[in-house]
Amino acid sequence: MDHDVELIGRTSSHYTRVARLFAHELAVPVRLVPVFDITQIDPAVFAGNPALKVPTLRRGGSLLFGTENICRALAELSPAPPRIVWPEELRGDVSRNAQELVWHAMAAQVQWVFGTIVGKLPPDAMYFAKGRAGLEGALGWLEAHLPEALGALPAGRALSLFEVTLFCLVEHLVFRGTVPVAPYPALTRFAAEFGLRPSARATPYRFDVAPQ
Repeated sequence: MDHDVELIGRTSSHYTRVARLFAHELAVPVRLVPVFDITQIDPAVFAGNPALKVPTLRRGGSLLFGTENICRALAELSPAPPRIVWPEELRGDVSRNAQELVWHAMAAQVQWVFGTIVGKLPPDAMYFAKGRAGLEGALGWLEAHLPEALGALPAGRALSLFEVTLFCLVEHLVFRGTVPVAPYPALTRFAAEFGLRPSARATPYRFDVAPQ
């Protein structure tokens, strides 16, 4: 199969997995180009992304940065896009807060992993201690409000950005062992159910290994 769309990212990244899952759901062929060393500070390693982040979508000579931007572009490339619920369609404070807190938790987890595991900085430093507290606070709020947030999503949807990002977040917490997920049974049940989708089964987390 000819792949003229490339996703520069990491199989171990929850941001990258959101885009990969969307590509699978939308039947858009995408070739993953792994970034093996996330500590690099050369934009060329990240396909020219000046923020030194993943993922980036490359189509010919065009580059698109950011997970949500990429998901929207994939929907435009889909031969028959299904019903997708985007954040601007969310109504009510709970729905909007839920998506915001998922994004926050994803970023907070990156902060924790990159700082304390990759960078080997002290986890009790105020910056990381507050970040972890904010992560746990966001998860607690999502646990308490998940039924309402899911119930507010329009019927007849094929998927929503909220559900995909939440699933990728919860599974990534387990994958990286960042925080225990046992205190969040509603979130773990949701992830287990969403994880039965073929797109979820086709995009498991793993660490990319550079060729020797």
